[in-house]
Amino acid sequence: MSKRGGRPGKAANTGQAARMPFVLLVVALLGGGLISLLLLNSALNEGSFQLSRLKKETTALTDEEQALQRDVDAYSAPDALQRRAHELGLVPGGSPVFIGPDGKVQGTPAVASEPPPPSAPPAAQTPSPAGPPAPATSPAPTPSSTPQTPGR
Repeated sequence: MSKRGGRPGKAANTGQAARMPFVLLVVALLGGGLISLLLLNSALNEGSFQLSRLKKETTALTDEEQALQRDVDAYSAPDALQRRAHELGLVPGGSPVFIGPDGKVQGTPAVASEPPPPSAPPAAQTPSPAGPPAPATSPAPTPSSTPQTPGR
């Protein structure tokens, strides 16, 4: 038998030495891939937690907006406006008076007078199960002088 290329032990060591950088490269690529997947996964989880927090905040703000809208609707209802105007001493106005572009007054200005108190039906006099009746308010002050309007 003849020997090819010298000693057989040295050839095996040379093959293993040539494979070592390739094995290290593959291990480094796999390690880098796993680390990058771990970082990507943690970034996605952080985004998920932030999205969940923002959804809860949006729900809370939507509920608050709806509550505020209900308050606005309640305060702008005609009966609520009338009751508040009466509490402030306001009275309904009479016929409107217009001032034209040339300064002429169209209509007859008059002082608004307080209307007679509304007569409630007898059933409305009894307290309702919903709550006590609204407290009575004092009569509105009467104006001591009439407003002056220019008569051109």
